[in-house]
Amino acid sequence: MLRLSTDSSSPNSNRPNINQEASELAPRPTSIQDTGIQESVLLELMLKHLLNGGVLTKSQLVKKMGITGGIIQALFDKAKGLAWVENRQSTADGQMRYALSESGDRYAKQASMKSGYRGLVPVPLAQYSTICRMQSSRRNPITFKMLQNALKALVLPNDLLHKIGPALNSSRPILIYGPPGTGKSYLCRNLNATLGDTVLIPYAIAVGTEIIQVYDPQLHHAVDNAIELDQLDLVKGHDPRWIECKRPLRITGGELSAEMLEVQFDSHSRTYMAPIQLKANNGILLLDDLGRQRISAKQLFNRWIIPMEEQRDFLSMQSGEHFEIPFELILLFSTNLNPKELVDDAFLRRLGYKIHFDALDEPLYRKIWFQVCEEQRLSCSEEMYQHLLNDYHLLLEKPLIPCYPRDLLGIMADQISFMELKPVVTKALIAEAWSIYFVQG
Repeated sequence: MLRLSTDSSSPNSNRPNINQEASELAPRPTSIQDTGIQESVLLELMLKHLLNGGVLTKSQLVKKMGITGGIIQALFDKAKGLAWVENRQSTADGQMRYALSESGDRYAKQASMKSGYRGLVPVPLAQYSTICRMQSSRRNPITFKMLQNALKALVLPNDLLHKIGPALNSSRPILIYGPPGTGKSYLCRNLNATLGDTVLIPYAIAVGTEIIQVYDPQLHHAVDNAIELDQLDLVKGHDPRWIECKRPLRITGGELSAEMLEVQFDSHSRTYMAPIQLKANNGILLLDDLGRQRISAKQLFNRWIIPMEEQRDFLSMQSGEHFEIPFELILLFSTNLNPKELVDDAFLRRLGYKIHFDALDEPLYRKIWFQVCEEQRLSCSEEMYQHLLNDYHLLLEKPLIPCYPRDLLGIMADQISFMELKPVVTKALIAEAWSIYFVQG
């Protein structure tokens, strides 16, 4: 749990483990007080689950709320004292079943009008902040050998690794810029492999009596060994309100808007959803195609001046209540545009690391070309490669951009399949692929 793999084949097998055992980091609460959540919030959540489920057993509520049977029983006792819950006929295996009374039904509906959240019991904001900072990837520095091993499937110049590695270990944002097709986004999408370990992500956090859902199954990939909730086992495993996941990688591009940086309230479901930076905490947030978002680069940097410099962000609820969260992530910006045309020098200085991507030298381009040939199961002679190099790239002054081999050979493979040709790169195939891929005139 939360330990890095010791398998020597793992890209980070030599990376020291700084994470505590999950059960130590987030011990399972055994009382209402241990949850850190107000009793009234727990009661309302339980009543909403009963309203939605009709008649439920204690074990069913354990799974729906992520707290032990002992805590559920304490909530039942309180709800019965208020005449909100009634006993129903037991199941065949002897489990007591519970349902709302008439007054409990009214109260549950009132609670649902105020907040539509029905999920696991949230964790308190203070606990979230503490655990988030303890899981910082920067507590576990990356070395050159680790980065090289993690990205060994990619063809990258060593000088680029020497720039990327220290940037990942720093607390400063990283700007990656250069012409299209030079591998900026591709590299960023693979950087998560260098982190390798797992972290605890809360299903939801509580800010006072309000609840914000954080866990997103499309972003947070839970590990296979997640512990089943068991009301009889009050000791084994970590707090089930936290889900063990791979470190998140959140990618956003032209769809990014100012609203996505703030807590969002869905008036239809009456629930709060976390902004992208909160969901990406303890992982990587990549803002691809900087300068093409619905929010301008200047507005974005103005919004994140404090988070980028102090590693903390300030958010607010619909009620106007403000609160602080950690800004504990690796922040990457990628752009094809000239950075000086996006923001002024003061903002560029705040970015810390600015890494330029450009065309490859011939040996690296060759390596990619023949690597893609192998992947596509195409045969390419040295003569054909030199023909491509001299009669197309050099003659037509096309730089050796990393994306060209995959794109050109992909077109050739399509032509071969369609025309039922032998899987061999020829002059005719090169000419056809080149004319299709590049805009003429």
